[in-house]
Amino acid sequence: MLMKRNKNEGVRRAGRSWPGKGQVKVTKDNKEVATLKAKHIVLATGARARTLPGLEPDGKLIWTYREAMVPETMPKSMLVIGSGAIGIEFASFYKTLGVDVTVVEVMDRVLPVEDEEISALALKAFKKQGMNIITGATVKALKTGSSNVTATIEKDGKSQNLAVDRVILAVGIVGNVEDIGIEKTKVKVDKTHVVTGKYSETDEPGVYAIGDLTGPPWLAHKASHEGVICVEKIAGKSPHALDTSRIPGCTYCHPQIASVGMTEAKAKEAGRKVKVGRFPFLGNGKAIALGDDQGLIKTVFDADSGELLGAHMIGAEVTELIQGYAVAMTLETTEAELMETVFPHPTLVRNDA
Repeated sequence: MLMKRNKNEGVRRAGRSWPGKGQVKVTKDNKEVATLKAKHIVLATGARARTLPGLEPDGKLIWTYREAMVPETMPKSMLVIGSGAIGIEFASFYKTLGVDVTVVEVMDRVLPVEDEEISALALKAFKKQGMNIITGATVKALKTGSSNVTATIEKDGKSQNLAVDRVILAVGIVGNVEDIGIEKTKVKVDKTHVVTGKYSETDEPGVYAIGDLTGPPWLAHKASHEGVICVEKIAGKSPHALDTSRIPGCTYCHPQIASVGMTEAKAKEAGRKVKVGRFPFLGNGKAIALGDDQGLIKTVFDADSGELLGAHMIGAEVTELIQGYAVAMTLETTEAELMETVFPHPTLVRNDA
């Protein structure tokens, strides 16, 4: 609808090649459709689910996130391989619907990119819900039957077999860099993702790349903002370069998880002297009234300058609350300024975390 409204044309399921600078040859069904010429070309081919050798999805019993979004029938049991945001979101979703869910994570904790304290609270909540979580383990093999899958799971040198109705692979994404005609250009690719500058430019003059095709974080709101910056730069304006350290990340599970900026551990690794604030939802009147008092707001400040380095949350509606901290980081707000800000009451947000 937006493309039609803005009088943009498109060719679906078409191939591309680059006969020369500023040109893209479009083919469909092995026939040339058009040769397009432009001063600026933006690559936005996105990404697809990563697979692992021996654990390839079949779309029926072994799913990627695409099949998991539109199941034909509801399984009774499920194995989720990977406990990043995608894996945990699907694990939480299916568990809420009554599915017996097991999650296997190769790292020593779930949600490994989150603050360790938040990960620990999340693990406790998931186990309380009846979710089976196995960390520090790998899935060595998947054997499909007529209606189920048997997974061989290895942990601490010992193997066990687990039979489930369905398996979801949630082990990351791969950039769609194939068949877009960049092989003979100066566009650089690193680990299946296009390398870009601060305004999404590639090493090929006049060629840009945005979204999941490029580097992390791989989030929809990052991709949209990246596109705006890229086009404004092409139009000759002066947009601010994207600072990926200030992009909030949200995991839509139960309980919700959200974060922005450095974790406590990352801040210390960077040599910062930190001051950590914590406020549990157990002491928050609105959380208690909502009947959802299991949560935590954690803030990380630079102890010397008062700079807000990061915020990490678990609990009710934290995917909505995180934006306030993202704004604060963008405005370079200090701890003292946040303390002087008057917050409404009752609210889940506290200025004394």
